[in-house]
Amino acid sequence: MSAVYRLLFDLVFRRMDPERAHEVAFALIGAVGRVPVLRTVVARVLRVPRGDAGRVRVWGRTFPGRFGLAAGFDKDARAVEGLAMLGFAFVEVGTVTAHPQPGNEKPRLWRVLEDRALRNRMGFNNEGSAAVAERLRRLRATPHGRSLVVGVNIGKTKVTPAEEAPADYATSAGRLAPYADYLVVNVSSPNTPGLRDLQAVDALRPVLTATRAAADAATTRAGRPVVPVLVKIAPDLSDDDVDAVADLVAELGLDGVVAVNTTIAHDLGPGGLSGPPVLARGLDVVARLRTRLGPDAVIIGVGGIAGPADAREYLAVGATLVQAYTAFIYEGPTLPARVARALAGETVRTAEVW
Repeated sequence: MSAVYRLLFDLVFRRMDPERAHEVAFALIGAVGRVPVLRTVVARVLRVPRGDAGRVRVWGRTFPGRFGLAAGFDKDARAVEGLAMLGFAFVEVGTVTAHPQPGNEKPRLWRVLEDRALRNRMGFNNEGSAAVAERLRRLRATPHGRSLVVGVNIGKTKVTPAEEAPADYATSAGRLAPYADYLVVNVSSPNTPGLRDLQAVDALRPVLTATRAAADAATTRAGRPVVPVLVKIAPDLSDDDVDAVADLVAELGLDGVVAVNTTIAHDLGPGGLSGPPVLARGLDVVARLRTRLGPDAVIIGVGGIAGPADAREYLAVGATLVQAYTAFIYEGPTLPARVARALAGETVRTAEVW
């Protein structure tokens, strides 16, 4: 089936505008995922692992496996059921901002075919935290929707001044925390002016503190358990800055780190580069975080995972969970189940993490 998709990609998708191709594929996944009978059939055809195979406990929650979908594919939580159907153990939606915004002008997504990479300058185009929260509320109102593991990635609204960033993140956290299995504070996208400046510890501390407080207050009001809060960092941070972020995470008692986002270390034009060119640095950052944070911290490794071997490498250097996005575009709908099968049943030292 993967060979069929590659042929379809070469003959059809690569001839389409990348964003338009994404919209077509995304709509199909979402539509099929909303029909229970079709969900079951597709999962069986793809041989998605069932039962206890590959399950892992993280933050006291059972994840069906270690391989999930990174933020960026489903910005507005429209296709969570369909993406889980394909074999992703967890789906991270977003990036979601406090207020709706259209993102940057088009074109804003490019394929880098020779590297099987993507370059994007999307700019957090999304419907806003209120709309996404309502969609997740409806999803969680069903037994199947409650069974899915959903993370929510939140970012700063473009028009929000830097000094108001903590309140902006807090608005999103307050709306989304009751429906999320975890929240990710995204301060590492290169496509919102000034956002990466928030990775500096002095600027990051109030953002993380405000997000944590808002999330805790919202889950308390809703009578739900406290939701884990993580921070997502860029591969372009220096080693010293990675250490500083890790120390801040430990100081604040945060629940983990997502490493890494896209890189601006390229000469292809504006925007961040994702896919295989990020793999080596992603592995380095995860290994450094594991050393700095110790054995019990949750680290989600993402960046350049193109198949089972890359996922295993991330786990070997210290990742608790792993994610992909770019490879999903190039490899197609068989990728998540294929990686999930490869990882299912493997013994990894971080099998149980609080």
